[in-house]
Amino acid sequence: MTIDYIDKIPNNVDLGRDRVLQRALEHWQPAYMGWWYDSGPSESHHLDVYLRTAISVDPEGWATFGYVKMPEYRWGIFVAPQTADRHVNFGANKGTPAWQECPGEFRSMLRRIIVTQGDTEPASVEQQRMLGFSCPSLYDLRNIFQVNVEEGRHLWAMVYLLHRYFGRDGREEAEALLERRSGDDDNPRILGAFNEPTPDWLAFFMFTFFTDRDGKYQLSSLAESGFDPLARTCRFMLTGKRTTCSSAKRASAASCSGRPRRWRRPTSTIPTTSVRSA
Repeated sequence: MTIDYIDKIPNNVDLGRDRVLQRALEHWQPAYMGWWYDSGPSESHHLDVYLRTAISVDPEGWATFGYVKMPEYRWGIFVAPQTADRHVNFGANKGTPAWQECPGEFRSMLRRIIVTQGDTEPASVEQQRMLGFSCPSLYDLRNIFQVNVEEGRHLWAMVYLLHRYFGRDGREEAEALLERRSGDDDNPRILGAFNEPTPDWLAFFMFTFFTDRDGKYQLSSLAESGFDPLARTCRFMLTGKRTTCSSAKRASAASCSGRPRRWRRPTSTIPTTSVRSA
């Protein structure tokens, strides 16, 4: 199943067949870009970054690499292929066919789960937006940018579910995901951990070691959901989840090694116009 990159919103969910849904997401897209320019990685929009971009959901060849400016990154909607005859694997409904539409009795609960998961994605970008100024190496700078665009893609995944399966309530929740801000006194993120500052790479390491590790298991549990669209979405999200933890582990090991390292404060632009891993 290959991603369609001709459409305005790259996707493998045949978005073009649902014009109402497509127009709703196209309306949401400019607000997303406004959020990225406002709260994404600071002073990085002009950089050519060597990034991984999803082109398929095949684990053997799901991505391609190339230079791209992050605001031009091809975010979109990607889900794992549907499994034939999939069933609910636990609970009172165990053994029944997996739900392809949201059951009315679980609608509110499932919407809240999706909103909470979706809220963590932009929140982590906001927390990490200044880390580029103090990265231990160019390799780590490229990796933190990769983490950021992946979080953006995961946000798109949750927004698609809200728009596709939850009607007007889902659209309003999708708009609210771009209105909250990490650490904001008046409109903070939903979970307290995503309102904590991440001022340096040691803090980033601790975030990934505890909070993001927990998030990985959260995604793994959602990938077993009886609501099949959520399960398929989270299975593909897990494909690139290793990037965050491995990036923080490597960078923190370098910064905490026996060699003294002076951290730079964010007082100037990132000193490079092209970012690629070594």
